[in-house]
Amino acid sequence: MTTSHSGSARHKERLDSVAEDVLRNVRFNRGFILWMGFLSAVLLVCLYAYVIQLRKGLGVTGLRDITSWGMYISQFVFFVATSLIGMLISSVLGLIGYKWVKPIARIAEIIAVAFAAVAGLVIISDMGRPDRFTYLFMYGRIQSPILWDVTVVTTYLLVSLMLWFIPLVPDLAIAKDRLEGRPKLLVKVYEILSIKWVNHPKQVEILNSTIRILLILIVPLAFAIHTVTSWLFALTPRAGWDSSIFGPYFISGAFVSGTAAVIIAMYFYRKSYKLEKYLTDFHFEKIGRVLALVSIVYIYFNINEFLVPAYKMKALDSIHLQELFSGEYALLFWGVQLFGLLIPTILLLFRQFRKPLPMMVIALFVLAGSWLKRILIVVPPQAHPFLPVQNVPIQWVIYKPTLIESLVTLATLILVLMIITILSKLFPVLPIQELAEEENADLEKQEFNN
Repeated sequence: MTTSHSGSARHKERLDSVAEDVLRNVRFNRGFILWMGFLSAVLLVCLYAYVIQLRKGLGVTGLRDITSWGMYISQFVFFVATSLIGMLISSVLGLIGYKWVKPIARIAEIIAVAFAAVAGLVIISDMGRPDRFTYLFMYGRIQSPILWDVTVVTTYLLVSLMLWFIPLVPDLAIAKDRLEGRPKLLVKVYEILSIKWVNHPKQVEILNSTIRILLILIVPLAFAIHTVTSWLFALTPRAGWDSSIFGPYFISGAFVSGTAAVIIAMYFYRKSYKLEKYLTDFHFEKIGRVLALVSIVYIYFNINEFLVPAYKMKALDSIHLQELFSGEYALLFWGVQLFGLLIPTILLLFRQFRKPLPMMVIALFVLAGSWLKRILIVVPPQAHPFLPVQNVPIQWVIYKPTLIESLVTLATLILVLMIITILSKLFPVLPIQELAEEENADLEKQEFNN
């Protein structure tokens, strides 16, 4: 009885300590207001640019009949890719049994939800008649990969939302009585969303079973979402897209960009939210190894993607590869390969670069390189159409994004940042219950060993 009472008291003490550390950031402080004000102001400017596009049509962008997909579709592919990190961290690594992913899993899910939610809006920004978007659901054809893409993106978003929310329920129940000084509406929201959680063994059993089902379900969903996205390109005979490995090529690239996004978020939360105790150098060391591994896999697919057509050197493939290797896109191509993939991967092989600050800098280069890589996937193959280019202005042949197009693209990124910021400020970014239980288990293990 004494041992049980002592263990219960210790658990409550650890729970109170973790809750205090995590919940102190659940507040609308001055920094939050200034940051959201800045994002809102920039978003208004970007939305005005979209209004101009709605009024005048896609002619205000750099898109033409020859290059009909540009920054918008590149942004869509990038957002879908980055959203896959929720599956990699929570499901694959979590189901294998790596305990170090526990503090990172919710951060990964927040990123997955934000990027998946805005991905659909990126598609709408690429439409000249967005009022006809509903036609996709009303008259969509099963033969069209676009219908498959919309279906899997929507399904993945719903499952990601559940994977973020369901593990959050115990923390909401813990936090609802610890929100002194917060708005009463926020406390009420916590009470409603905690759905009468009292940590009863039956509730715990149902929760764990549900989470496990979702973790298993999201694996094929995540693979489907980016495989189908790759099919939008690969099911055409166009040089540069006509590839049988685009599915795994896209998925491996998705893990690279998503892992980089998580590292940047980890560093921000660690510094701004003062969570050094929970997001330690150990966690950066582990996630750094993950980034190195997925980058090596992605390098392999990059080599395969260019080596095979370079060896065959068909006519159209030759034109495309020359444009990438030594032509108009050479500087961008080699810059992305070197500074966005190869050099970061080499640096990550050394332990001293798997520290928080070096990791954050490396992740910034990787994430920027990942976005530019989508530009290289989407734009150059369209520069050489099958039919001869005749009687059109030269600016119609060479794709150059306009200011309007850039602002509309920026708007979607701002929406992602706003979603991440709001979710991070309204709800705990780390799992309180799980961290308290893990710390308590570690203390008991130490006592037993002593």
